[in-house]
Amino acid sequence: MATTSQAIKAYAEALPEGATLSAKELLHFGERAAVDQALSRLVKRGALMRVRRGLFAVPVKTRFGERAPSVGAVVENIAKTTGERVSISGASAANILGLSTQNPARQIFWTSGPSRHLKLGAQEIELKHVPSWQLRAPNSRAGHAFRALAYFGQSEARETLNRIKPQLSEEERRELLGLRVGAPTWMAKELSALAFPAGSP
Repeated sequence: MATTSQAIKAYAEALPEGATLSAKELLHFGERAAVDQALSRLVKRGALMRVRRGLFAVPVKTRFGERAPSVGAVVENIAKTTGERVSISGASAANILGLSTQNPARQIFWTSGPSRHLKLGAQEIELKHVPSWQLRAPNSRAGHAFRALAYFGQSEARETLNRIKPQLSEEERRELLGLRVGAPTWMAKELSALAFPAGSP
């Protein structure tokens, strides 16, 4: 008969990359104390990684050895399991759009959930709570442009939009314009008056 550790290890290894585990979802393998002890043992053996207190991930096995699961996969899984809305941060959006060359030491994501820090091996990840309006269109270039504008703020809004516009297709511009609903007044005003002036393509 498999031990609690063996059962949890087999279960974890069958999960897709980026999947996370917590003791509460493993109670069918034993009592809470036994599950907690098994998780601690698996971390010590390197079979699991402690992402944060009470949350674990499975290392990915490759022909070159083991590595941490991708940050994006872990964050996406956390969003699915918690029901949070998550997107890249405004700083990351600005970097993607070529508006900034700064690369933060830790990867930061914006979330509708609570702020917290995660660790995947040597990688540090921050989930930072922001108002829900900043999380609209989380996976599109228009959404990234929206977050970059929020990141640079009102004082740099006009210059930021002038730099963003040439990078967006007409469809993406329309999507960006649509995101002004629910945005702060200064953003809505700049998007309406500056992003798409009369006669623009």
